[in-house]
Amino acid sequence: MTTEDNGTGERLVRLNENLAKVEALSQRLVAAMAKRRQVDNALHGPSSEVYVKAAAAYLAEMMQNPAKILEHQINYWGKSLKHYVEAQQVLAKGELKAPPDPTPADRRFANPLWQTHPFFNYLKQQYLMNAAAITEAVGDMDSLDPADRRRVEYFTRQIVDMFSPTNFLGTNPDALEKAVETDGESLVKGLENLVHDIEANSGDLVVTLADKEAFQVGQNLATTPGAVVYRNRMFELIQYTPSTAKVYQTPLLFFPPWINKFYILDLKPANSLIKWMVDQGFTVFVVSWVNPDATYRDVGLDDYIRDGYLRAMAETRRITGEAQVNCVGYCIGGTTLSLSVAHLQKAGDASVKSATLFTTLTDFSDPGEVGVFLNDDFVDGIERQSGQDGILSRFFMSRTFSFLRSNDLIYQPAIKSYMMGEAPPAFDLLYWNGDGTNLPAKMAVEYLRGLCQSDRFATTGFPVFGRPVHLSDVKVPLCAVACETDHIAHWRGSFNGVKQMGSKDKTFILAESGHIAGIINPPSKDKYGHYTSDAPLAGAPEDWKAGASFTKGSWWPVWADWLAQRSGKKIKARVPGDSGAEILAPAPGTYVLSTPSA
Repeated sequence: MTTEDNGTGERLVRLNENLAKVEALSQRLVAAMAKRRQVDNALHGPSSEVYVKAAAAYLAEMMQNPAKILEHQINYWGKSLKHYVEAQQVLAKGELKAPPDPTPADRRFANPLWQTHPFFNYLKQQYLMNAAAITEAVGDMDSLDPADRRRVEYFTRQIVDMFSPTNFLGTNPDALEKAVETDGESLVKGLENLVHDIEANSGDLVVTLADKEAFQVGQNLATTPGAVVYRNRMFELIQYTPSTAKVYQTPLLFFPPWINKFYILDLKPANSLIKWMVDQGFTVFVVSWVNPDATYRDVGLDDYIRDGYLRAMAETRRITGEAQVNCVGYCIGGTTLSLSVAHLQKAGDASVKSATLFTTLTDFSDPGEVGVFLNDDFVDGIERQSGQDGILSRFFMSRTFSFLRSNDLIYQPAIKSYMMGEAPPAFDLLYWNGDGTNLPAKMAVEYLRGLCQSDRFATTGFPVFGRPVHLSDVKVPLCAVACETDHIAHWRGSFNGVKQMGSKDKTFILAESGHIAGIINPPSKDKYGHYTSDAPLAGAPEDWKAGASFTKGSWWPVWADWLAQRSGKKIKARVPGDSGAEILAPAPGTYVLSTPSA
């Protein structure tokens, strides 16, 4: 027997061993999927009404403007036929290569075989032509109203993206090459990853985005020194240890969104906004929200405002001995901060000296891309499911936000994990993204119905403790930071909300990038830039941007300067516990480590 024969025999043995492992894993997969929990059907997708409206609109176009429909079809047929003929002509010459490829560049098709191999190139070209034809047909449905058009376009794009040939093993050259190179081991590892993810999520498929063993909160994430100085059933209040001899007199209090955990503001020292602000000489406090279970089912927005916002402000003032506090709210944390400030202003309470809003929507007349999930078909399902469970599970929220960037947060990670058998990366931001929280049932419905759907804060008034408050009631000095490519709180909506607030002192900063990367953008990275303007916040947001100045690099120093002007004189640095407040735990506290069942 030759060495070559022996090598072939060894590879065949490995292949057969891996096939046996695949069979065993397949049995585990079936068992895991059988444990999938039963949830309201409305949470799995939009109602059939979306597709009925799309079909009706297309039929109306056929009746009213048949020439346009024929033009679409003939154009598509012509491209497809031309592509087929060109591919046949190359093959007839006996050449194993692809025909001319006029399709646009797409990073999903980075493997050279998509360009050079006739089979893979044919699939790619035909898919992209099909996608363009479908997108064009949907875009030309003139009889759809704008809201329905957005939903049809969004869910059409989801279907088109799902059917990309890269998402299937038999038509993904990267996965096939690796399977051959590893004698099938990559497929075994991929199936192991798939089974593990389904088993870990009670039968549901949630792609693991980051290596869960690479990070531990309090060890290599959320490590800025500090202490929990107050706790109630809604939150822990963390005061951070100063790193400067003197600090600004007015304390700074962060309200993160309770949809996620607070340590997005304190990932690693190099990209921690909390640490950076401490280093700039601010006395920093952060609210770490409880991760609710079903016992919180009747907790509403009033509870978050009274026992969360107002209590945290009161404790921060008590501990520092100051009459006022500067507050920051991120996402829904900023929306509820705005409600709280409006309530305080109407009550004649001047506890809040200034407010900063990160990626915050307060005017929901145009909720942006996330608006496709705010119709009754979804919200009715959420209300029924959360009423049954007592919570809106972090699973549903994570899935919804992931589908806003499905290629980046679902399909590409799934390809790498399940088809290529790769371990998820050690990426702090993605680890945080997967460390989600639940929402109390009552609060979730109040937010979705009263703010998102009815837009009451910007119109008739949203009730806080039974009394309506309006955007015009927010009169403290404001700084708002929005992000240019934000899929969750689009910057134009953020601008329009701040524009309607009653403050005479408004600053608007438009950062490059998205909902997270645009905010967590430390100066040391010199990565994303930002837009600022001295012009009043009026008119269309696009006009404001056209007249704004662009600055390369982080917006953090601009905001720190703005805040310093509203933070009083420098005084001796405060240390957690020096006011007599009891130290309950070292930062990052205990609530951030809690993970109740979803």
